[in-house]
Amino acid sequence: MSATLTQISRQVSRARLELTPDEEFAYRWAGKDAIVNVYELNLEGLEIEHLERDQKWYSYIYRNRRAEDTCDADVVIGPIANDTIYDTMGILTSGYVQPDQSLKLLQIGPQYYQVALKSEKAKANLRWVDAKRMKQGKEDILKIEQENYQRLLAEEMLRWEEET
Repeated sequence: MSATLTQISRQVSRARLELTPDEEFAYRWAGKDAIVNVYELNLEGLEIEHLERDQKWYSYIYRNRRAEDTCDADVVIGPIANDTIYDTMGILTSGYVQPDQSLKLLQIGPQYYQVALKSEKAKANLRWVDAKRMKQGKEDILKIEQENYQRLLAEEMLRWEEET
């Protein structure tokens, strides 16, 4: 079994590596003057951890952000924890919300997946397929998604305030 993945390399001083099975999502994040690489990953013989937006995923992301990776899988496939996790963690550590509420905040908005290659064995199973130069990204769609997320987040937090 194999999966087709895309990588975003932005034209910035430090190139970022992001792999996702959702090519359309990669184009939205690519921005202008970017290169989107397409890869195939052979999953045979690899230990794979599948995560969903739940407590296990939240704990994994939280530990990972603190450099406490305890997952031994070759590949982790799960929802992208974009920058909103930092906002949510800040809200949680401020005491404004409880841990179960912070998980609800992280479940707001669209869900996109990423694939993290964590071992040399996994990296050896990755095969480059194609590269596409983006002259104009789809930042407008991304901006709308971010604005919708902020609105939904504010509505959820207001709902909590009204309940207390």
